[in-house]
Amino acid sequence: MKPGRMQAVVLPAFTASCAAGVGLQALAVAVAEQRSGLRPLADPATPLATWVGRVDALVQAPLPPALQAWDCRPTRLAWQALQQDGFAEAVAAARARWGAARVGLVLGTSASTIGDSEAAYRHLDADGGFPAGHRNPRLHTPHALAAFVQQALALEGPAVTVSTACSSSAKAFASGERWLRSGVVDAVVVAGVEALSASLLYGFRALGLMSDAPCRPFDARRQGISIGEAAGFALLQRAAGDPADATATGLRLLGYGESNDAHHMSTPHPQGLGAEAALDDALARAGLQAADVDHVNLHGTASAANDDAEAALVARRYGPEVHAAATKGLTGHTMGAAGIVEAVLCLLALQGRGLPGSAHTQAADPAFGPRFARQLRLQPAPGRARVAASHSFGFGGNNCVLLFGGAPGMSA
Repeated sequence: MKPGRMQAVVLPAFTASCAAGVGLQALAVAVAEQRSGLRPLADPATPLATWVGRVDALVQAPLPPALQAWDCRPTRLAWQALQQDGFAEAVAAARARWGAARVGLVLGTSASTIGDSEAAYRHLDADGGFPAGHRNPRLHTPHALAAFVQQALALEGPAVTVSTACSSSAKAFASGERWLRSGVVDAVVVAGVEALSASLLYGFRALGLMSDAPCRPFDARRQGISIGEAAGFALLQRAAGDPADATATGLRLLGYGESNDAHHMSTPHPQGLGAEAALDDALARAGLQAADVDHVNLHGTASAANDDAEAALVARRYGPEVHAAATKGLTGHTMGAAGIVEAVLCLLALQGRGLPGSAHTQAADPAFGPRFARQLRLQPAPGRARVAASHSFGFGGNNCVLLFGGAPGMSA
């Protein structure tokens, strides 16, 4: 049974920082210029021949004194992103309007602060315990990033961590909508934060999924993923018709769909049936047809199985003129943060700040057929999307599709 149409949710503010750019303006320029943030990994502690999306512009200054106990690379990534595009100020306004206890937080991540735990294990003391500088229990937990962001934004509402691999921060939007609809909160911060770590790099190398060169999603010569890091945030509120709910962005979450393939521990269903179920539910909630979507941000990891399944789905369901693009060649695969980073790229397209191309991809794999070759756009294009879909298909077939659009009357 398909879900009924949901009330659209407004997005008063959003931001993201990744290897392609810190903040919305830098990201929009990177999209327009097809400027990739991927670079060869140069880390003596992780001697792997691969390319990564590292945020070289990460501020190296310590966190503010009140947040010093949280200091590590992932929390610095989160803090830097929170300072962009007036996002922290927008959350402060929501907090003042409804009260700190009525603003929730849903944060998606795959590895949280595991890099700090890795460092602790590399420097065990003589008794086999963590060294003095790493005895900080609050950082050795999957919920560390959500707890940090909640404190940084002075929020007191419910806060949860979603960890469903690459779909984590996409599913944060779904959780946020349910909280708003049920009246648990009046506003929700949805987020995704992921930092590079040895666990992610060696883990995907062990699975044979990591490329030695920049990733080439959907290319016949694709070799696998390029891992990246990022932090992104969006503020969700009900579209209740109150003048105070009118937003400067004019953008809305129209629908979402979630599913699980239940096919294999690490491989998606070869025809993308679970992903299609997520798409169907997102369309039902939005009251739309697949033909209404004119821009798709593809999951596009550049791994053989994932690209095969997604290409089949796109060719089967979307219109031949849809502008489909795989943006991980710009950002790297930011794992738990991928859903929100790619949602932000959709929101930029809806604002008329450019439709992305598929960086590093030279041509669609002929095995995907002529229809997909027409749908996959290799180069960026000017213009504005009307309805944008963001695909997030996680490890083992954990899927989420988000649909975004403008407010009624927003110019095309």
